[in-house]
Amino acid sequence: MITSRMTEKLSATLAALALAGGLGLAGAPPASAAYCGISWGSTTKVVDSYSSGPITNVRSGRHECFDRLVIDTRGRVPGYRVSYVWHVAQPGSGDRVPLRGGARLAVQVLAPAYDKYGRATYRPANRAELVDVRGYSTFRQVALAGSFEGQTTFGLGVRSRLPVRVTVLPGHNGGSRVVIDVAHRW
Repeated sequence: MITSRMTEKLSATLAALALAGGLGLAGAPPASAAYCGISWGSTTKVVDSYSSGPITNVRSGRHECFDRLVIDTRGRVPGYRVSYVWHVAQPGSGDRVPLRGGARLAVQVLAPAYDKYGRATYRPANRAELVDVRGYSTFRQVALAGSFEGQTTFGLGVRSRLPVRVTVLPGHNGGSRVVIDVAHRW
């Protein structure tokens, strides 16, 4: 049996919830709404599949909700490993690659930066500054760590640990583009 005391408590509780809900809706999105619809997370992204299609270029771009790094290859390159790390290491030697930013992404593309004769297919003017990211919201630095045993490692310095996604898209003349997007915020 419901008493008047229970009804009063229930009414008071519902009123408090309605007030709290109303205050939360005043100009703020619901807690479940993701920034720009981004729901990527910051865990390691991996596809294990090697290719002999070498890397030919690295470029970047700014978007409304994220910064983008694009690695162009000659040939189909479906494999990558992108993860937040304490330090990006040069492949082979393990030497630390210095990067600006509060967090570091190790970007490994499972393709070489050299052809079948060992000649470089990607020759940046400055290995420590592959692209100019001044003025970007999230990116702080893009560096080439090295290419060793069929895989190439890049260091991506970012403002902080933020959501990241990786996709592989078709490129020019049968090539591929490995695309890394890092959100501006959560």
